[in-house]
Amino acid sequence: MKALLCKEHGPPENLVVEEVATPEPGKGQVRINLKAAGVNFPDTLIIRDLYQFKPELPFSPGGEASGVVDAVGEGVTHLKQGDRVLVMCGNGAFAEQIAIDASRVIPIPDEMDFDIAAGFTMTYGTSHHALKQRANLQAGETLLVLGAAGGVGLAAVEIGKLMGAKVVAAASTQEKLDLCREYGADETINYTEEDLREGIKRATGGAGPDVIYDPVGDKFAEPAFRSIAWNGRYLVVGFAGGEIPKLPLNLTLIKGAAIVGVFWGRFTATEPKVHQANMAELLGWLKDGKLKPHVSKRFPLEQGGEAIRWMMDRKAMGKVLIEI
Repeated sequence: MKALLCKEHGPPENLVVEEVATPEPGKGQVRINLKAAGVNFPDTLIIRDLYQFKPELPFSPGGEASGVVDAVGEGVTHLKQGDRVLVMCGNGAFAEQIAIDASRVIPIPDEMDFDIAAGFTMTYGTSHHALKQRANLQAGETLLVLGAAGGVGLAAVEIGKLMGAKVVAAASTQEKLDLCREYGADETINYTEEDLREGIKRATGGAGPDVIYDPVGDKFAEPAFRSIAWNGRYLVVGFAGGEIPKLPLNLTLIKGAAIVGVFWGRFTATEPKVHQANMAELLGWLKDGKLKPHVSKRFPLEQGGEAIRWMMDRKAMGKVLIEI
């Protein structure tokens, strides 16, 4: 089978597509013929040895995918050959096949498109967990989303609106902000053309946001946090902007605000029942047409490195997929 391989840590241009051995499912595992895989920001880090999880070289990046069960290992009873599934794997999804623990595989309905399944779990799962469990977002509150047109950002806009919040979307281009409007944003801030603090003041009538969803970090973190409302919750989701910010902690005292970490991967492992309930709610919303995942770009497996570069250069709007 073919796989996109990271053989040495470095930029996505170093990745290569090679023939590798077909994986055999062990006890408790299934083998899946993959149809599509989602590209996510952690993929840009793991290939450069900058992520908290560090697989041994060589490895294939890609943390989520969809496909069809091809073979079933000993002891697996809830999955069978031919089942349509989505896969959460951490890495290994940028390949034609994967063997993985059956506990990390979820059946999907026949009407669910493989592209939607491949790019749904990580972005929507992260944003749903962040807003529901970590921020306890309430109807009528104001939610500010930084990097709002990216994968997790656009999901946060959509879910925040569904939860009854007033949503303020901040992004770097008008094209991205127009997309955020389509997904429910009430107000927008172009932070390449407008000072972020002034934009927040304008968009919130001076009150500030109750919840800030921040997957960007870098230079936007401090001005955003300085604008937060009393008793606000600042969600630390990631650092797509590059630099990990250092916030003056006296601001938490002055604002009566909380800085809350969001580590969705750890959450799914330590609170699996809550995660399963979250996924059930999300899939229910999807089935009811309340969520409409946006796929902006598709790449073939042979151009997987270009897909990761597209993500690194912050060109993604919604989901970027690798079709296999």
